[in-house]
Amino acid sequence: MRILFMGTPDIAAECLKALYAAGHEICGVYTRRDKPVGRKQVLTAPPVKEVALEHGTPVFQPRTLRDGSEDENIRTLAPELIVVVAYGCILPASVLSIPKHGCINLHVSLLPKYRGSAPVQWSVLNGDPETGVSIMQMDEGLDTGDVLRCERIAIDPEETSGELFDRVTAVGAQVLCQTIPAIEQGRLKPVVQDHEHATLAPMLSKEMAEFHLTDTAEHIHNWVRGMNPWPGAWFVTSGGKKLKVNQCRVAASAGEAPGTVLATKPLTVACGEGAVQLLQVVPEGKKPMEGTAFAAGLRLKTGDLL
Repeated sequence: MRILFMGTPDIAAECLKALYAAGHEICGVYTRRDKPVGRKQVLTAPPVKEVALEHGTPVFQPRTLRDGSEDENIRTLAPELIVVVAYGCILPASVLSIPKHGCINLHVSLLPKYRGSAPVQWSVLNGDPETGVSIMQMDEGLDTGDVLRCERIAIDPEETSGELFDRVTAVGAQVLCQTIPAIEQGRLKPVVQDHEHATLAPMLSKEMAEFHLTDTAEHIHNWVRGMNPWPGAWFVTSGGKKLKVNQCRVAASAGEAPGTVLATKPLTVACGEGAVQLLQVVPEGKKPMEGTAFAAGLRLKTGDLL
């Protein structure tokens, strides 16, 4: 099929690669503008742009589509279908109506659950046992269109959002390639979302990554998994220092006060309910280290307050 692809980050790049491999004609690619990256602020192209240029596909990077300035260009490209994966720009009605088969979006949740920009992370933060991918027929709302296909994905209780995202990306690319021929053949029946049960998955921030040892061990475990790799879950120690936690495990507690050190090998700390083993931590201004090494450096002992 003749496809116009719109996307920006790694997941979109993997989906674009899959579409090329499946033999689709990619008539053009829309992506966000190049951005300064790193300490030296090197102007860097989005992953999707790099993939498109490798295949000799025209790339377009407008600031917005909502002002109608790209409508004529899109009509000239004459796509039969527009495929959107984490593009980051809203498509107006004037664009949605151009392709013969409309516009579809790959969303990494089981819609209507977790509409928005961070669905994978929120499924882990909330301790969900499963997530999935949805192929949606786009409308003018935010992830509100009719669903064409869903694929469920189990979440391992120790899995981080980064690890889950890798798996979801692979499944999403596969499901996308399976769905497009069915769209062309008219074999799919759109299912209207139950909007009353919709939930949102807002973008994460460094401030949101904070947790407290008065929280339950289960909550802390999910917060550490869900905020990994970015922005990284953290709490403030009794000494007023910020301690980031990259990896932890739920453990038992006999009801000691939150923050009480129960063991140092591995470093185990009481929470509001239960306890957590702090397996890998990042002290302020230092590199990641095992919790045991962190405890040794502070000369912590059982009964101390972290």
